[in-house]
Amino acid sequence: MARASVYPTLYYVLLISSILLFSHFNASEAQVKPPVVDGLSFSFYSKTCPKLETIVRNHLKKVFKQDNGQAPSLLVIFFHDCFVQGCDGSLLLDGSPGERNQPLNRGISTKALQTIDELRNLVHKECGRIVSCADITVLAARDAVFLSGGPDYSVPLGRRDSLNFSIEGTNNLPLPYNTTNVTLKTFATKHFDVTDVVALAGAHTFGRAHCHTFFNRLSPLDPSMDMTLAKILKTTCPSTYTRNAVNLDIRTPTVFDNKYYINLMNRQGLFTSDQDLFTDKRTKGLVNAFALNQTLFFEKFVDAVIRMSQLDVLTGNQGEIRAKCNVINNKISKLTFVMEDVEHVLN
Repeated sequence: MARASVYPTLYYVLLISSILLFSHFNASEAQVKPPVVDGLSFSFYSKTCPKLETIVRNHLKKVFKQDNGQAPSLLVIFFHDCFVQGCDGSLLLDGSPGERNQPLNRGISTKALQTIDELRNLVHKECGRIVSCADITVLAARDAVFLSGGPDYSVPLGRRDSLNFSIEGTNNLPLPYNTTNVTLKTFATKHFDVTDVVALAGAHTFGRAHCHTFFNRLSPLDPSMDMTLAKILKTTCPSTYTRNAVNLDIRTPTVFDNKYYINLMNRQGLFTSDQDLFTDKRTKGLVNAFALNQTLFFEKFVDAVIRMSQLDVLTGNQGEIRAKCNVINNKISKLTFVMEDVEHVLN
């Protein structure tokens, strides 16, 4: 009887903690929504391309029906683009090498990149070349979350595409084998606080990861890992060189929800950077709160993502609107622009 009573008691302790934390958020300035940077607007294309968001969402509904694995891939592209030199579509550019060729980006999905280009083609046919690939990437990530069960939210638009990319900047991307202390410092350089970091980590509630990204926890065995999970992972990943992949979330791997945090409470996080959030005293309370309150998680995730989507953006006369997402315009023949303009007029 004594053992059986422990779990309800623990649950109520966590629930009370969650309620107190939620009350703190409601009473604090943390509830203030992220400001919109100059040059962006929630109604940027309301007159020039009013069907933009409908086009993106309807196409992604079709894509995810055939391949729901593209949803987390589109969110990864968004994060990796924004974190390097801002949300400017630089990750989409071809290079010899480019950002995508760097070690931390080699898992970027080719299919998801093609989907962004399909969206660009559909949008430009409808509205002409006025919507940037950077904006399309942000919208695709937003709909990847929503169409997978996550929150629906508006994002400010009006970004321009960069004329270059950064190879060195990819070294600043968060690493899966970082401790929470390192992760917090990495995100602090982009002005994200502890709540932002724990909320953004929730993006690992769907998607898959290759063996080499978490094998450091299998050999030697990380004592913070659930033994049942460890056995499953060792079977799938007998060595760091195995090219297999596993689900990031063992409970609902294709759904955007708060089960990721429940995994952490059960020592079933995949990466070091995930599970350590439940160890560090600065982040453990937030993990508990998000595990017990999905609404709170969604709210904080949206705030953090909107801030992420505005990192170092190009606006106004900066950059350009690319005719093709993988190359800058001066590398495209003038005939291509003429044909696209004619096609838009005919449609």
